[in-house]
This record gives sequence, structure tokens and C-alpha cells, in this order.
Amino acid sequence: MTYFKLILSFLLTVGIFFALNTKFGAIPPIGKFLNPYSGVWQNETDEAISGNISIPELKDKVTVYYDAELIPHVFAQNELDLYRVQGYITAKHRLWQMEFQTYAAAGRLSEIIGEKALNYDRQERRRGMVYGAEQTLSKMSEDKTMMAIVEAYADGVNSYINQLNSKTYPVEYKLLDYKPEAWTPKKTALLLMYMTKMLAGGDEDMEYTNALRLFGKERFDLLFPDFFDITDPIIPKETDWSYIDVPQTPDPNSEPVLDSIAETIDKPDPNYGSNNWAISDEKSATGNAILANDPHLGLNLPSIWFVMQLSTPNHNAFGATLPGALAVISGFNEHIAWGETNATRDVIDWYKIEFNNDRTQYKFDNQWKAVSVRVEEIKIKGQESYKDSVLYTHHGPVVYDKNFKSDNELSGYAMKWAGHISGNGQKTFTELNKAKGYDDYEKALQYWVAPAQNIVFASTDGDIALWVQGLFPNKWEGQGKFVMDGSKPENDWQGYIPQQFNAHTKNPERGFVSSANQSPVDEAYPYYVFNDGYETYRNRVINDFFNSKAKFSVQDFKDLHNNNYNLKADELMPYMLKTMDVSNLTKEEKEIYDIAEEWQYNNDKDEKGPSIWNAWWDVLYDMVWDEFEVEDTALETPFTYQTIYLLKNKGDDDFMDMKDTPEKETARDLFKLSFSKAVKNLNDWKAINGDLNWVNYKGTFAGHLLQALPAFSRFDIPIGGGKNIVNATSENWGPSWRMIVEMTSPPTALGIYPGGQSGNPGSKYYDNFIDTWAAGEYHSLNFLQSDKATEAIISTQILTPTK
Repeated sequence: MTYFKLILSFLLTVGIFFALNTKFGAIPPIGKFLNPYSGVWQNETDEAISGNISIPELKDKVTVYYDAELIPHVFAQNELDLYRVQGYITAKHRLWQMEFQTYAAAGRLSEIIGEKALNYDRQERRRGMVYGAEQTLSKMSEDKTMMAIVEAYADGVNSYINQLNSKTYPVEYKLLDYKPEAWTPKKTALLLMYMTKMLAGGDEDMEYTNALRLFGKERFDLLFPDFFDITDPIIPKETDWSYIDVPQTPDPNSEPVLDSIAETIDKPDPNYGSNNWAISDEKSATGNAILANDPHLGLNLPSIWFVMQLSTPNHNAFGATLPGALAVISGFNEHIAWGETNATRDVIDWYKIEFNNDRTQYKFDNQWKAVSVRVEEIKIKGQESYKDSVLYTHHGPVVYDKNFKSDNELSGYAMKWAGHISGNGQKTFTELNKAKGYDDYEKALQYWVAPAQNIVFASTDGDIALWVQGLFPNKWEGQGKFVMDGSKPENDWQGYIPQQFNAHTKNPERGFVSSANQSPVDEAYPYYVFNDGYETYRNRVINDFFNSKAKFSVQDFKDLHNNNYNLKADELMPYMLKTMDVSNLTKEEKEIYDIAEEWQYNNDKDEKGPSIWNAWWDVLYDMVWDEFEVEDTALETPFTYQTIYLLKNKGDDDFMDMKDTPEKETARDLFKLSFSKAVKNLNDWKAINGDLNWVNYKGTFAGHLLQALPAFSRFDIPIGGGKNIVNATSENWGPSWRMIVEMTSPPTALGIYPGGQSGNPGSKYYDNFIDTWAAGEYHSLNFLQSDKATEAIISTQILTPTK
């Protein structure tokens, strides 16, 4: 019996030891996680931001000043040291985020999360994310100077990683029970692909093809027009394009392939967008050009941005950086300022592929062409690896085939994506950081391939400009809207629009430039551009604002950033209130109706009108497009603007009729039916959640990258705004970085983002910007003009070469 107890005690001890040090599903290894010497408790302290640090391969001393916002101001004596220290400092504050995003881009989440991430990883491998990163890396390698600083950045990250141990790992590593691995230039390329997918990874070719098959060409064109009647493009309509002498690719009259698949791969949130604008010195109240930017991306913690000043004796840049990438992405230096919005161009096309019997060849130009196979080994935590063979054609990877979301043995669908085309986009930003005027800005843009961006510019010389920049295929009329036959050469991309013919404007007569993800041009532009889901509301509010008076100030820029006017609601809701039958409203409906009538179409946080509008619009939109609820068919419902246009101008169209009712409804009927249902939804919501104020109903939050871990996230952020509004703050996306730069000499700037500089959830700098951001306020950016500390500096760190 004594031996039995001894053995039992031993087994229990081993079992408990095993359980405490093993990760079960989402539960971290409790023993390791709570270990007082190496567990989560060691992550509560803030970062050390003073003293001396030695790191290998530095050529000279580098000084890093921190201000009260934990913004590092890096002063190096040469570029290699500058980017080496950028890598080190970024890793110091954001290492886990940097790595996690590249794991996601590479389709490697199964390595750290387990089998539940396998389908995601397969999707990313088949999307060609790693393939695209390899193309980028190959192109960067051709530029020895560029490659040297990318490697220096990686060395800097690794210098930080090498200083860590299990006690000092960021808390997320302890939660997921893994450790950092060495950073490489390929990881920087993967981070760029992560952004490329986010901003240029969407398309609707499959969905449009299905809509074309279901409704026919005439009805499709009614639902998805190439241009709206109110198109207010980025490049002013009066632009003279006569200097363009390369014609659009002739239309081969190719017929689309009218089949598709039932389920498409995940796509980035179509609401990701941005605003930017600049006014010339003549339109400025102070006589200095002024520029603003606010990229609308996911509201995550840690934030997508990390603000830095990066300085050498030859240049001095300040602004928002991307953890994992080099240089300032949206910012300014002593001479110029720049910022980006997404160009939203169609740079993904799909080709139906016909294979031979053993899938080693595919048909092209009446011949058989060899398929190349890329075996993707996906490692899975605690299990054997999964191997997926992805077939590649000259179009690109065959994403859908018999092994993935399709059951057709001898056919598949290949993806042609600008994201797979090699580019040296990092050079655009390292050059912009050094640019001294418009000519340097224009030269820097030539390296930019993807994701296509509208890059705004202003200078201390008073110049303003905006380029719609990226590598765009020179398409024939209609090319890429629907799935194409991959066997016909005329369906291939025949060439690209020369960079100098990308749409752009410098110092336009109206005195301002702006972009808000709307159509880049109107029909007069010589190359084929079709409506790929362009925004139609923010841009008109912004342009109307700058046409409203002669001079503008920084305060006007702040007001516009925080403008909550809901043009979309203003263009439809009064019509709905006036048109619908109100003779039999219930008491509850009458109460909501009266509130709606009083609303002045501002999505301010304490208003109830925006909640009513949103609830009403959501129900109405679904009622209008019930024809798109088709089982096992990927479809995309029509554009918001066109829906409102049809409701107001074609209210008796057959699309207004609800399929599941015997009556034939019109728009007027839908207004009442949707209103009644919306009122019920609102009252149900109110019974559970309380007041209908917009701030409550919208519920803006910044979620931690690990599926919004509650303890590491911020919920119920008090801010107004919303979708299609200049202050584009919705539930979980919005202005991820607000910047205003007045081009004084040197420039003076304001900036804020919904997060904090630290990636450590235990740090006071983790989310300390959020309340300031939500209040519509800014921090003054301390643009140091020399490597001497000012009173704004709270701490100094000296980095020296390891001897």
C-alpha cells in the first residue's frame, strides 16, 4: 500500500507538472505563465528608456531621445546605423506584433495556434503571400544600397531579440507558449505583403461573374455602373490628358467565363480607406501649405502605427512607421510632407484554367504549358505538418482547384495579382524621407508597385500634389471585371500604364488636392478604370468644404478630421420619411419617427438619429437585395450609392419586389416595412443594452490582435463618426493615424492615433492616446532640429557599437 501511495503521488506530481507546463487550446501553460520569476508578472513594468546599450555592428554612437509620449527621436551619423536602430527600437516596443503579423502573412499561424488556423494558413499560401514576398525580396536584392539597410534593420531587430530571455519575452509569447525567432529581410517583405493584402487584396470578379449569369448584362450594368452620376474624382475633372500618347489596350471582344465557385477566400474589410488633403500656400490663412492624412484601418492593439523621428546629418524625418518596415510611411521632413490613401484599383484578375489529365500541364494558346508546383509545408503545433501542393501557371497561383473550395478534377482558377509583381517599394519611403521638393517626391514614387496609393504631397515651397501611384495593367475595356478564359492570350495583361501617365495633379487651380478612396478620374482619362467599389460620400464632403471659402487654417483641418456630417443619410432619409406611409404607425414607431425627423444628420456620439438611420438602412438594404440571397453562390450586393439612386429614381423597379411575398412591393412599401422591423430591432437592442445614443449603439473598440482579448483591448470608446463619414470611425476601424502638418520652416505638426507607443499591455503607454484621439484632440509632434535634447525630452538612451 505504501508503494502504491508513493507511485500515485509521483504520477500525480508528474501530471500536475505536465499540465502546468502544457498549453491546452486557448489556455496558456499556467505554471509557466504564472511563474513569478519568468511569467506574466515580469511584464508589468514599463520599458527602460534611459542608459547605455551596446549593439553589434553599429558604426558610430546613436542617440535616442524619448519624449513624454514615448516617441523615440533617433539621431544617427549614417543611414545604416539609423535603420539598424529603427529595427532595434521598434522591436523593443513592438516585437510580438511585428512577428505575429508576418506569421499571419506567411500562413504560419498553425505553428503557434494549432490546427484551428490550418484553413487560414492554406488560404494565405494559396493566395501566394510567401511567393509575393519572395518576389519583393528578389527585387530589393538588385539594389545593393537598399538591401544593405534592410539587412541592417533586421540586424537591429535581432540585437534586441538576442537580449531577451524567457523572463523578458513579451506577454503574448508566454500566452501562446512560443519564443521569438530571428528577423530577416524576408520578414520585412512579408510585412509589406501583409499591408498589400490589406489594401489591395480584394476583388469581386467571382461575385460579379455570378451576378452577370443570374441577371444578365443590362441589369448588371444598372447595378454596377462604371461611374456614378455624381463622380467627383481625385484628379479634377478639368484635367487635360492630351499629353498621354500610349493608347489603351484594344478590346478583343472576349467573352467572360460564366461559371464560378460557391465560396471565395477571405478578403480584407472593404471599409478600409483613408482621407488625405493639402492646400496650397495661396489657400492657407498663414501662407504656408498645409497637409493632412488619416488612414482608416483596423483599430487594433498594439496599434498598426509606431511614431518615430529618424535623423541623420543628411535628413530628418518624423511620422508614423509600420513595425517591421523601414522609414517613415506617413509624415514629413524639413522640406516636404506626405501621406497616403488607398487607390482601390482593380489589380486582381481571375482566369479559369483547364488542366490535362494528370494536372501537369494547362491549356494556353492552343498548346499545353507546364504547370509548376509549389509544395507548401504548414507546420502545426503539436501535430504533423500539412503539405499542400499549389499549382502555378503564368497567370499566378491556382487558388481554387479540386483540393481547395472546388471539386472539379480538371479545372481551377488562377489569380493574377499586382501584389505578386516584384517591387522595391521600401525605396519609395527611404527616398521620401530624404526628399527636398516635388522632383524628389516624383522620383521616389517610381519605385512603388503595390498596394496602389494616392500619395499626397506638400512642401515648404508652397507646392502641393497628389499622385495615384502603383503598377496598373493597361486593360482593354471591361477586362478584369469578370472571370476570364485563361487559355486565350488576349485575356492576359498586355502591358502596364507607364508611371508618368498615372493620374496625378500638381498645384491645381482650385488650390487644394484631396483623396478619400473615390474614383481616381472621370471618363476622360485615356485608360480603362471601372468602379471597383469607390467611396462616394467622404470625398464630396471634403471637396465641398474646401470649395466653401478662400482661406483655411490648421483649426479648419482639425474640424474636418472630426467632421461627423452623414451625407449618405442626408441624401436618403428625408426622402424615406416623406415618402413612406405613416398613417398606421404604432406608438413605438411614432416615437422613433419623431426622433428621426429631428435629427440634423450629424453622427455625434450623443445623438440617437445615427442609430435609427443605421438600423433602418441595414434592414432596408437587405430587403432591396434579397435577390442576392442565393444558396451556394458567391455574390456581392450593389454599391450603396447606386442603391440609394435606385430607391429614389426607380422605386418601382422589379428589384424592389420582395421575392418571398405574394405582393409586388415598391420602394415606398420597403421604406415602411423596413422601418417597422428596424424599430423592433432598436427596441430589442435597447432592452438589453440601454440607451440608443450613437456612442453606445456603435460601440467602437480597439481589439488586441489576438482576437480582441478583453484584458488587452479597449471597449466602448467615446467617439462619434461612422462609415462614409469624414470622421470614419466605425465599430473596429477608423482613423488609425491623424496627422496635420503646416509647412513652416521647419514644419510644425500635430498627430494622434488610437493606441499607444508600447506593445506591452502592462505599460501606461499601451493605450494612452485613445481618449485624446476620441476627443478629437492631437499631440504636438516635437520635431527636434538637432541632436541636442530639448525640454520636451524626458529620457535619453545611447546606443554604442559592441567592442
